[in-house]
Amino acid sequence: MPTLDLINQDKKKVGTIELRDDVFGVAVNVALVHQVIKAQLAGRRQGNAKTKTKSEIRGGGRKPFKQKGTGNARSGSTRSPLHVGGGQSFGPQPRCYEQSTPKEMMRGALRSALSDRVKAKRVIVLEDFDLKAIKTSFLVDVLKKNLDLDKVLILDDENKNLELSSRNIPRVKVLRTEGLNVYDVVRFGWLVMTKRAVKAVETRLAPQA
Repeated sequence: MPTLDLINQDKKKVGTIELRDDVFGVAVNVALVHQVIKAQLAGRRQGNAKTKTKSEIRGGGRKPFKQKGTGNARSGSTRSPLHVGGGQSFGPQPRCYEQSTPKEMMRGALRSALSDRVKAKRVIVLEDFDLKAIKTSFLVDVLKKNLDLDKVLILDDENKNLELSSRNIPRVKVLRTEGLNVYDVVRFGWLVMTKRAVKAVETRLAPQA
């Protein structure tokens, strides 16, 4: 069972916390993590690229030239894809790129991603993230000076002061526990979790009996 130091905002150890083996100590399934990240990024695509087909082009009511005697191939409309300004054949049309991903696959990929971060010693557990006011400079001091972190994902329950204080800090992202996802865990170099966030994640990701 993985055991991590429990620290405060000044990086002083205040205890230890044991993490569940079946959430933070599983074998890393790289293929599963890759598949879920691909599906997650595909779901973010807008899919609104659009070109006009022959039927949507304006004009083309008059035959561009006579049927015979010109030496050209016969043509009945300037809207044809063969003409400059005509419609496009097989061009992109609005579509949905979302991929169906079973919930248990997403849960398994999250367990793998979190376990990989723990094995790499890239997880820090804070006793609490207590910001008395919305103050970006104070949060910067905690992350850069006290904890010496860069490119960090912070996970906590609802914490308005933390969320609002982090908005203008580059390479820092704050998520609520219900928003935890594989892509962000992999994308950020460090994962900082509060004690209550750890318990919430374990409740969410623990294998079903």
